Amino acid sequence: MTQVVVSAPARLHLGMLDPAGLGRRRFGGFGVAIESPRVVVAVRWAEDESRVNGVAASGPQADRAAAFAQSVRAELGISGALAVDVREAIPAHSGLGSGTKLGLAVARGIFELVGRPAGPERLARASGRGARSSVGAWTFEAPGLVVEAGVTGDGDVSPLLMRVPMPESWRCLLVRPAGGEGLSGNAEERFFGELQRSPPPEPPVARLLLTALLPGLQRGAIDEFGAALSEVQRQIGAIFADRQGGVFHPSAAPVIEALGSLGVGAVGQSSWGPTVYGIVSDPERAADAAGRLRELIGTAADVTVVDFDRRGAVCERAEAGASRA
Repeated sequence: MTQVVVSAPARLHLGMLDPAGLGRRRFGGFGVAIESPRVVVAVRWAEDESRVNGVAASGPQADRAAAFAQSVRAELGISGALAVDVREAIPAHSGLGSGTKLGLAVARGIFELVGRPAGPERLARASGRGARSSVGAWTFEAPGLVVEAGVTGDGDVSPLLMRVPMPESWRCLLVRPAGGEGLSGNAEERFFGELQRSPPPEPPVARLLLTALLPGLQRGAIDEFGAALSEVQRQIGAIFADRQGGVFHPSAAPVIEALGSLGVGAVGQSSWGPTVYGIVSDPERAADAAGRLRELIGTAADVTVVDFDRRGAVCERAEAGASRA
């Protein structure tokens, strides 16, 4: 029996261009994928008796995966039952893009299973993702820091404006505080609706992105990149402060302060958090900073050093079990 195995990296959302929707395109933003954690799903045809609304799902976040598979199955007009096994999942509601990456991985597996090639726009539409941020879709396709223009409300993925490779030596300190979740679902929808009705002054995120962050990235100048990124984080965090209890999530704020005390200049909170990242110039500095950070915060958070994604989503066919009758 043929199965399709899809592996995709988590993403860090670094900043929004137009959170209040002051222009024709709303939100927009930029971000980058990291090598770990990842979502890994296997998709195959299921026996009829395994069917639950056409899908049998197992593993972590199985209900969520089943809903994505049902959406894709309906979009493609598939009559046969599908089995989806979630082998690894990205922690939900932690700011790492778990929903989008799971949805796109399931969609990619199904499209591949039925022999229908598809890019991230098609996969996002079929799985119902990308209504607000398209960073997850574009980092699913390929590595690098991506900049996307924003959505118009027509259901399409935001256009990709730029993709810039991350320097080979740069590493990410990934810090996941214990407990607490970022905003999601209906609460997030309500917040952005309120923000559009009473928009704050437009922050200078686009200027910082174009005149400092991207030039610093292209030159491999971590100080220039970091100063711009940290300022973007403060500008966007100020807009979200009333809703999340401060410029940063309450669980993220002490970690960001600790990273600053260690001299890590490129720091921030991914999306609504509580996941925090610190970007440093080389693996040795990353390992040293991670050790000192663990001494400062103890067991209050999980601290790991991860590389940036260098390959995008990976899709492979394999044989599993007997052939389908």
